[in-house]
Order: sequence, then C-alpha cells, then structure tokens
Amino acid sequence: MSGAPHHIPVLLDEVVCALAPSPGERHVDATFGAGGYARALLERGARVIAFDRDPDAIAAGRAAALEGLTLVEGEFSALEQSVDAPVDGLTMDVGVSSMQLDQPERGFAFSTDGPLDMRMSQAGPSAADFLNEADEEAIADVLYRYGDEPKSRRIARAIVAARPLTRTAELAALVRKALGHRPHDKKDPATRTFQAVRIHINRELDELADGLAAAERVLKPGGRLAVVTFHSLEDRLVKRFLRDRSGATPAGSRHLPAVAAGPAASFEAVGKAIRPSEAELTRNPRARSATLRTARRTAAPAWLVGVGV
Repeated sequence: MSGAPHHIPVLLDEVVCALAPSPGERHVDATFGAGGYARALLERGARVIAFDRDPDAIAAGRAAALEGLTLVEGEFSALEQSVDAPVDGLTMDVGVSSMQLDQPERGFAFSTDGPLDMRMSQAGPSAADFLNEADEEAIADVLYRYGDEPKSRRIARAIVAARPLTRTAELAALVRKALGHRPHDKKDPATRTFQAVRIHINRELDELADGLAAAERVLKPGGRLAVVTFHSLEDRLVKRFLRDRSGATPAGSRHLPAVAAGPAASFEAVGKAIRPSEAELTRNPRARSATLRTARRTAAPAWLVGVGV
C-alpha cells in the first residue's frame, strides 16, 4: 500500500484460495494491517469491510482510497456492530504486524531500542505500565502463561528489582542477564518475555476467542473462514474452536464416559492446517511460524457457548 512500510502478506495465495471470493460478494478482513488480504479480495471483485485497532493502519488504508473498501477502526471482536450480516467470507491474520515490529517507537521489538509500549491501539495501559505496577507474581504468571517461559519467576524478580523500566533495550538486557544469555545462542531469550507481555496488554487471546465467535455469527451458510496464526497459543485456540464447532470432539471410550451430544456443527473444517512453502520462506522469513486453518460455515445456528481461552 502506498506510503505504508513494506509488508508481505503471509500465505496470501492460500488464504485467497480458501476464501474463493467472487464479484459482488461481501468479505470481512478482521485484521487489515497493510491491506494485503483486502487488496487481493478487492481485485477479485469482492467488497471488503476491514477492521484494525491500530490508527496508523486505518490512516494508511484511508489514504489509499481503495474502491469497495470500508474501514473500521476498532477491535475485530466487536465486528458484529459494524457488519451487516451475513457475509460470504472472513479472514484473520492474528498477532503483531510487520509494520508494528519495524517501528522502534511502537516498542514491540527487542532488536531495536524504543519506548516500552507494545499497544496495538495506541491507547490504554502500556507494557511499561504493567511491568512497573504489577506485583511479581502477576508478572511471572503472564510470562509463564503467554510466553511458555520456564524461568518466569526469575525474570519477574529481576524486573521488580530493576524498576522503573521505560525502554525495550532495558527489558531485553535484563532478561538476557537473568537467563545467562550467550551471544551464540540461536534464539534470543527475550523473545518469550516480549511475546507474553504483548499478548497480555493487548488481550490478544481473548480478542481471538471473541472474534471467532463473532465470525460464527456473521458468516452465511457456506461462508468461508480463514485464520492465520503465528504461535502455538493462537493455533491451539483456533484448532480447538474448529474441532468443537465441527463436531470433531473425540468420542468416549471404555476408559472415559461418552460426551453428551452438543449443538449441531456450525462449521465444516476444510482440509488440514497449511504451512508456508520453502519458496515463501525464502521471500519472507517472518512467515516461518505461520499456520493457516480454514473452515466453511454450515446452516446450523451459532452456538451459545463461548470460546474458552
């Protein structure tokens, strides 16, 4: 998109194939970002309603003035309030965007120094607010739950002892020191801490769960869903949602009682999870952890049961 930082949509061909847009159809891009998926849908004649909670992404999209595109600034979990249902397709590209990572002033990356921010919406409590105000136990719980950090308590103690923290470089150096980082280590130990704090302050898993439930309610029978995730916490949530909603929950056995029949399947899973090809990884190494899961909406009513995180 003109004027926007360089961004390569992940699994673009596979997402478009799963959504199968046709001229005149109405699609939702729940995570607009730099507009890669939305543009591809528009080029195939679909009309697109796109959401993003980042005001920078919305401003860039409006500047592009793409015909057939309606932009909504806000969380995609509330998409029902802005979408005239039903729609033909919905896609989500979950997590932090390349544009956010590549701007040090947004505070998402540990590879460059910037303010300890990490807010996708650029509003509300920042990463610095959380790390400087929460108690040691709360910080450790976040690092363990959202970062799979086995030494979360050690890092939390170091954070509390070093407060106040205001810069990403400070936090990254603190984590490396706490974990005994060696320069030749393959993975920077700060990765898990930054991921966990970012997920927590942006409520990313809650947002994803609410967004999946909203997608179930706005898609028409036969409507297509495509979700791209970038780490195991997100992917497990999507996988569980589609398993449950498609009626694929394992049956009982002689060791376990049978599970009572639930509501009729509201989704039909379409194929297996898709990972990037070697050719795509060569073009875009950031796609390495991406997983695409797709499904088709049935005619059954949406479930009243929410999505567990």
